[in-house]
Amino acid sequence: MTKEEAILQIRQLSKEIEEHNFRYYQQSAPIISDYEFDVLLNKLIALEKDWPAFIQSDSPTMRVGGTITKEFKTVTHKYPMMSLGNTYSEEELNEFDERIRKILPGEQLEYACELKFDGVAIGITYKNGQLVQAVTRGDGVQGDDVTTNVKTIRTIPLQLKMPDANDLFESARAFPDAFEVRGEIIMPRAVFERINEDRIDIGEAPFANPRNCASGTLKMQDSSEVSKRRLDCFLYGYYGTPLFTNHFEAMNGISNWNFKVSEHRKLCASIEEVMSYIHYWDEKREELPFDIDGIVVKVNSYRQQEELGFTAKSPRWAISYKYKAASVATQLEEVTYQVGRTGAITPVANLTPVLLAGTTVKRASLHNADQIAKLDLHVNDTVFVEKGGEIIPKITGVDILKRKENSSPVLYITHCPECNSILQRKEGEAHHYCLNEEECGPQIKGKIEHFTGRKAMNLEGLGSETIDLFVEKGIIKNIADIYSIDKDSILQLDRFGEKSAQNIMDGIEKSKEVPFEKVLFAIGIRYVGDTVARKLARHFKSIDAIRNATIEQLTDAPEVGSVIARSVIDFFSKPSNQQLIDRLINVELQFELKADALPITLGDQLTGKTVVVTGTFERHSRDELKQLIEQHGGKNGSSVSKKTNYLLAGSDSGPSKTDKARELGVQVISESDFESIISIKN
Repeated sequence: MTKEEAILQIRQLSKEIEEHNFRYYQQSAPIISDYEFDVLLNKLIALEKDWPAFIQSDSPTMRVGGTITKEFKTVTHKYPMMSLGNTYSEEELNEFDERIRKILPGEQLEYACELKFDGVAIGITYKNGQLVQAVTRGDGVQGDDVTTNVKTIRTIPLQLKMPDANDLFESARAFPDAFEVRGEIIMPRAVFERINEDRIDIGEAPFANPRNCASGTLKMQDSSEVSKRRLDCFLYGYYGTPLFTNHFEAMNGISNWNFKVSEHRKLCASIEEVMSYIHYWDEKREELPFDIDGIVVKVNSYRQQEELGFTAKSPRWAISYKYKAASVATQLEEVTYQVGRTGAITPVANLTPVLLAGTTVKRASLHNADQIAKLDLHVNDTVFVEKGGEIIPKITGVDILKRKENSSPVLYITHCPECNSILQRKEGEAHHYCLNEEECGPQIKGKIEHFTGRKAMNLEGLGSETIDLFVEKGIIKNIADIYSIDKDSILQLDRFGEKSAQNIMDGIEKSKEVPFEKVLFAIGIRYVGDTVARKLARHFKSIDAIRNATIEQLTDAPEVGSVIARSVIDFFSKPSNQQLIDRLINVELQFELKADALPITLGDQLTGKTVVVTGTFERHSRDELKQLIEQHGGKNGSSVSKKTNYLLAGSDSGPSKTDKARELGVQVISESDFESIISIKN
């Protein structure tokens, strides 16, 4: 392929992919399958790797992420991001309308009403149609630069396109050379639920609500992880050269520039219409695929906004009407404790049944001992329970006036409620743990359920009830026992016939074909979810390499930090776990990566060489560089030592590694040097 052909293909592919992105995320009208889209994207990624000099600044591959941000720089807002005045009262909303009419007597008023998204406020700057900076609200005067992470959000344009006769974006009008749009980054409920399922898979407590999860995601250091979280964004503000006479016109305008603007906005001619809009969405908000916590009401006219001006903290021309979180009072009957498969203890409030937001609530999460102490809970207290943005109902307070005399405070348990082992709480952790994992019933069952699950070994016929029965009857005590089950022992149990018993035996036999990365996930090492298991499997190739690895070798693997590495070391340090793995090896589960799953070999230029990667790079992510090192026969190192051959240093690389490299005589190379060594043309 010639240089000219490469440039043309990269440009054509980029345009085609962005059009499909627009159809999928903005119009909800895709015309190709997810598989076909991935084929196009992978083709572009391969082209850009071969011709890195021609990567466009707005390439769709930016959405995939990969850049590591160690610290988020503080940026002063060009236009302060002021907060809105809040109200929960219709009376105060009427007072807001009256104040405006006093300042603008006799003038016709219109109110632009919008959903108040429950997420993270963001300001995004464009120059010459290109996204150049994205900054969080912060304190309103200055915020954090999260540009790299925001670029992974597929509903935010990287480059605005001028219309032409045949363009998908022909409805667009010319945009100014520089401007800012503002909006809210949110996490859709479906994505939030998937993330929580993944956390439960690795034995971690689920996130409380989508808002907190979105906020934490936006400040993650690895943009490739942000990309996986599938954040979304609605825009609701334009700041720049005056092009529009009112807010509603501006929102229509930026929508035509292909920014995602909520379709649920409405222009109201009176405060009564505003009230109707508020009441409508109070009833319908649960039907939305994302969370809102109120309605924003703005004077529509920009001229009138200017006349109304600002107070010290907020604009006089806008107000936020917040919905009250669904809350009821009921009685705390008792606190019980659940034991998870990792031994984590979760306290649960058992309540007198009460109707809350359309469902009957009998239980609420208390999270941990600190939460119980903070609430100062007593037995038989009258408590306030909320749903709000929470997935699981929670206790938000206690009605002290109704507390009965001589009631006893809730004291967190000291022993496991299932096996009576002494609970332990490690420094810096919120949860207490039962460490008796080999004899504690819920842990045994939880580990087996995790092992047999769809995302792991996918053992058909071994559902929760069947596992409970098999454990109760002593047929299985751990995951290795599954492979010692015989058909006759199943047939002796009630409700199992020839066919159902044979289905279980067939499923057990079929599970021996499950690939290594799923087996590694299935054995249930704490913090090792399916993604980390896949990375470990591909990095180490076999279970023996993993269980004999040092903490330094483990942290060499992509996405494996010190916490995960320590958890892996701890798991294999227990003789019982070593014996378990040996038993699973003996029944011929897949504990090695098959040849067709191994990384592609591209050359041998780095055979026998150890390379340490540090800093950020222009043409490759750190994960890509580490993959290239392996594909050319090299080994990735985590720290500089006498065994290191090259320190591949990008921008923002810390001085400690480069100083140590020079001290030890290790060659420090740039991204271009590295490309020359492995014969990539840049």
